[in-house]
Amino acid sequence: MLAPVVTKIEVPCGVTRAFDVFVGGMGSWWPLHKRAMSLRTGTPARSLEVEPRVGGKIVEIGGDGTEHHWGSFRSIEPPHYAAFDFHMGMPASQASLVEVRFVSLATDRTEVTLTQSNWEVFGDLAEMLRGSYGSSWGMILEGYAKACTR
Repeated sequence: MLAPVVTKIEVPCGVTRAFDVFVGGMGSWWPLHKRAMSLRTGTPARSLEVEPRVGGKIVEIGGDGTEHHWGSFRSIEPPHYAAFDFHMGMPASQASLVEVRFVSLATDRTEVTLTQSNWEVFGDLAEMLRGSYGSSWGMILEGYAKACTR
């Protein structure tokens, strides 16, 4: 069993805004120019559409209109917790679990802890994918932190 990947960041806004930007605003801060399915075809992704509700999907829209389903929300508990299946580029039956917790540190500071687990579903690819995602979340969350100041 592989240990979860845990990434923490402190963002410069209150807990409600931190939650709303992460969950509802994911399409505004996700680095599609670096992490998108469309990059495999050489066509930049057009957008990331997020349905911020239990069962709601996270879908990349490719430059040619192709939809790539990345995952679905399992739980949303504003403003403290969100969890979603994440299977970017894999079948939905092979999804890791991403859990995000938001803890208020002050009226204008929030600690965000992202935990990605359930690596076993990837079989022989588990260790490689864990390493890849583990090294990417820091960069991805930096863009999120910047979006919290807008």
